[in-house]
Amino acid sequence: MARGNDGVAALLQEYADLLAITGGEQFKSRVYEKAARAVAGHPLDVASMDPGGLRQIPNVGTSIAEKITEYLHTGHVAAVDTLRLQVPSGVRELTRIPTLGPKRAVQLHDELGVASIDELRDAIVAGKLSGHRGFGAKAAENILHGIELLERSHGRVLLSVATEAAEQVVHALRGVPGCVRCTWAGSLRRFRETVGDVDILAAAAKSGPLMDTFTHLPAVTDVLARGATKSSVRLRGDLQIDLRVVPTASWGAALQYFTGSKPHNVRVRELAVRAGLKLSEYGLFRADDGSLVASESEEEVYERLGLQWVPPPLREDRGEVEAARDRALPALVTQEDIRGDLHTHTDLTDGVAPLADMVAAARARGYEYYAVTDHAKNMPMQRMTDDKMLEQRRALRELETGDGPVLLHGTELNIGPDGELDWPDPFLAGFDLCVASVHSHFTQPAAQLTRRLVRACENPYVTVLGHPTTRLIGKRPPLDADLDAVFAAAARTGTILEINSFPDRLDLPDELILRAKRYGVRFAVDTDAHAPVHLDHLRYGIGTAQRGWLTPDDVVNTWPIDRLRTFIDAKRAGRPG
Repeated sequence: MARGNDGVAALLQEYADLLAITGGEQFKSRVYEKAARAVAGHPLDVASMDPGGLRQIPNVGTSIAEKITEYLHTGHVAAVDTLRLQVPSGVRELTRIPTLGPKRAVQLHDELGVASIDELRDAIVAGKLSGHRGFGAKAAENILHGIELLERSHGRVLLSVATEAAEQVVHALRGVPGCVRCTWAGSLRRFRETVGDVDILAAAAKSGPLMDTFTHLPAVTDVLARGATKSSVRLRGDLQIDLRVVPTASWGAALQYFTGSKPHNVRVRELAVRAGLKLSEYGLFRADDGSLVASESEEEVYERLGLQWVPPPLREDRGEVEAARDRALPALVTQEDIRGDLHTHTDLTDGVAPLADMVAAARARGYEYYAVTDHAKNMPMQRMTDDKMLEQRRALRELETGDGPVLLHGTELNIGPDGELDWPDPFLAGFDLCVASVHSHFTQPAAQLTRRLVRACENPYVTVLGHPTTRLIGKRPPLDADLDAVFAAAARTGTILEINSFPDRLDLPDELILRAKRYGVRFAVDTDAHAPVHLDHLRYGIGTAQRGWLTPDDVVNTWPIDRLRTFIDAKRAGRPG
């Protein structure tokens, strides 16, 4: 159900990896990596584009456009198939491990003879990696972490993948005659960072037409079950979706029942039992005579149990039931509260869209302010220089119109192995704000990682600590740092902690947001957009912020620009607010 861009981008990235494995030109591999990023970030669906249109995508030349067209028409690319045959199946199996690159997978296959993930795990446990170049004890530990990540993510997809599939299914079902209401429920409605099965709920007098449409959707590869009240299908990409149809009168009870986590629902049902009631997907009933008490809306169900309506992202049994009973639930931050984005990129570094296009996209969203924060110079692959950064600043000032967003010139600094930054303080003082992030040396000892992050917070020109744990969901574990020490340093120095909205990051995650908030830190929900289409990822960051119980006042990019600037200036002056 995803856009054609996603499948094409995955294929181009696979081709880049295969080129690296088979000893192809490094330059050619990088070209295909750049093309994969450009296709993923392109606003139009490549499935609807002709070869001429494809060549207009940055980093897509004639040869790559031809491969994309071949894939869209036939489902495969001959050049990719040829390279696949050159790579032993065992190597391809090993490259599935998130923390193991293609060249190291080849090395392990050739030197140890391992041809599966289980064989590699056994070799590590037996100490067989010892003595092999580049595979010390820390490397072996990281590979085991990668295997654990791979196994933990099996059968689950990113929040964005599940959302896009659910949106298309719900759109199709809402068009069926007789469908009164339809939406998704379950962990997707709670904004869990990964989703197993997608739960869709519909209300109608007759379920048959809905079930017919659902089981015959174009993306369905298997019908797992078909019934009067529930059907299940599997889509391309192996995502399972379950549809339940209930009477319209039961809508609120069913939505409550199929949204909450199991612990949340147990707590709510316990309240019902103590009140002499019984709660099911069909309604809230009196236990003694079975008479209906409430069912049409969630608000009514919660109210009859003596509770405030609980927003879906909070339904995890983390104190929300008690807060709802005390009428003390927070007013959560929403997308409508966001006034600007403090972390975005352009094609000056690793973005895929020019500065003017990114600014135009921000203006179209009605933002009050918008920050451009391209990578700084200590990441050599970005080829940043002082002059390039200053020229971008001049170009950004020329794009200010007076009736659009206030344009903030920033940078994403690289936090080096010892906590050093890319530029000295006098140069940093010229930026409106600075995001600082870890991009390398992820496996340092915990004390060193902690000091590195704390030192970045202590720099007066570091405004935001970007994607603080550096995790990539299902691919890279979080930093092994003392995060409580980092949170304390951020609160003490007035450093904002980022909630990065990119679907494979969602960093800080919700559990850490809850911890960090206790220290009194402020947060920024940013997109880290590398293309205009990525600005839409904001909703995933907002959902994560809501799971962390954040209010608009906790999130600095809900503030007016004057208040934000005052906060930034106070840190620079050594008087963090």
